[in-house]
Amino acid sequence: MTTSSLAGPLSHRSFRLLWQGGLVSNLGTMVQTVGAGWLMATISTQYDMVAFVQAATTLPVMLFSIPAGALADSYERRKILMVAQLLMMGMSLALAIVAFAGHVTPWLLLVLTFLIGCGTALHTPSWQASVGDVVPRDQIAGAVTLNSMGLNLTRSVGPALGGLIVASAGAAAAFAFNAASFLPMIYALLRITPESKAEALPREGLRHAVWAGFRYVSMSPNLVTVILRGFLFGVAAIVILALLPIVARDLLGGGALVYGFLLGAFGLGAIGGGLANSHLRARLSSEGLVRLAFCGMALSACLVAVSRNVWLTGLVLLPAGASWVLALSLFNVMMQLSTPRWVVGRVLSIYQTASFGGMTAGGWLWGRVAEGQGVPTALFIAGALSCVGAAIGLRFAVPPLAARNLDPLDHFREPATQLDLQQRSGPIFIMIEYEIDQTDVPDFLSVMAERRRIRIRDGAQQWVLLRDVENPSFWKEAYHVPTWADYLRHNQRRTRMDATVSERLIALNRGQAKPSVRRMIERETVPQRDDMPLKPFDDLHGLSIT
Repeated sequence: MTTSSLAGPLSHRSFRLLWQGGLVSNLGTMVQTVGAGWLMATISTQYDMVAFVQAATTLPVMLFSIPAGALADSYERRKILMVAQLLMMGMSLALAIVAFAGHVTPWLLLVLTFLIGCGTALHTPSWQASVGDVVPRDQIAGAVTLNSMGLNLTRSVGPALGGLIVASAGAAAAFAFNAASFLPMIYALLRITPESKAEALPREGLRHAVWAGFRYVSMSPNLVTVILRGFLFGVAAIVILALLPIVARDLLGGGALVYGFLLGAFGLGAIGGGLANSHLRARLSSEGLVRLAFCGMALSACLVAVSRNVWLTGLVLLPAGASWVLALSLFNVMMQLSTPRWVVGRVLSIYQTASFGGMTAGGWLWGRVAEGQGVPTALFIAGALSCVGAAIGLRFAVPPLAARNLDPLDHFREPATQLDLQQRSGPIFIMIEYEIDQTDVPDFLSVMAERRRIRIRDGAQQWVLLRDVENPSFWKEAYHVPTWADYLRHNQRRTRMDATVSERLIALNRGQAKPSVRRMIERETVPQRDDMPLKPFDDLHGLSIT
């Protein structure tokens, strides 16, 4: 990134406050990571229990990110972030108290680490989605890179600080430091003023909101590819962070300071990766950058497996950190720039679930392999899997990183109706009529395939395309939505990028200037009475009947 592209987001007060608060909070998290990992290594001799500390951190993100993403799209994100910060601070404080009292057991450490991870799961979708709320869309990439660089700046400093705290005052002091680190973020959240947006439609229920997120992703092939590659990267790449306490203790014969040094080297490499990000993007395609990250992790894992020197291991962790931030920041930017604001929290949460799910599965897998076959074997196998992840790009390449105009189209206006419809009225049946020349049918079908994807992605159900058997030039597109509010919401989700599809269909239609649209309320059985009365006369006065 250039200096100007990084300075742009920092010129916005709300982003600057959140970024600074996040910097301190992430520093505490790094100190907590050192304390929890080293404490487990001292109270348990089982390799898998040490790896489970990393799994306990990522498992809640895998389990709860998607509901948290739905909350991020439905409620004020600042309030969600506040609740998450208070939850993490409370659990960190509880862990510190128990540790100072000397009552920590391996399973209690895992449980409290899991609960802190629950706060992370609630925090992450709202945190990432709020980037687009506090900076313009053309500065999102710079803001995401700043967040990644801030995280990895603390990753380079935090572990060394954590090692010093653990070595001098014990793990309990590290947990207390983490609890205090949430205060600057809480202060920042109290200072920023969220934009108040008038919501004309009722809020989606949690279950429907979650399903809408899954539906959007499933009908967006570019997002599916990024999510699958992110999952595989998580499985393979987590091996280094999951087994690093054991590498420091058993392969290098060191203590908490060595572990902190190794984490710091990883973080320093990540900062270098963030600084080199823009230069590499200018020279490599998105897929080329992802393959480079996979190969970098593979090389580092194999070299860590054979190294028995602290300085050499620290050196080979530099490309691991760089690869980590290159891949994860690229995946995150892709998800943000490929998703409209109404669903960005859910889409990011689905990506986080896949990515952290891969890390959780990888943390468990490599811990079991290390327990049974040894740490070097686990590192070699993970390195081989990273090579597979790079090779998969030959068949499932991530899409190019291109900004899409996903701003709302804002052309839709609620139609004037004679029936006295309420927002819960439904089901609603929509039919759009086209007249297409026979010579234009191939083009029409090609455009209609894209129209179908957009319709279903934005909430349409039971979509069908009909052709008149007596007059084959007449076609009808039909679909259902559950309620009138869902119909309005469906149309408000249309983006400027989607407008080209409508324009192409209008150009192919040889009938009226625009295809005619019929909206009907559906009844599967004949009602005993007219359950949809007309609007009062005053509402109908002046309404043209078409």
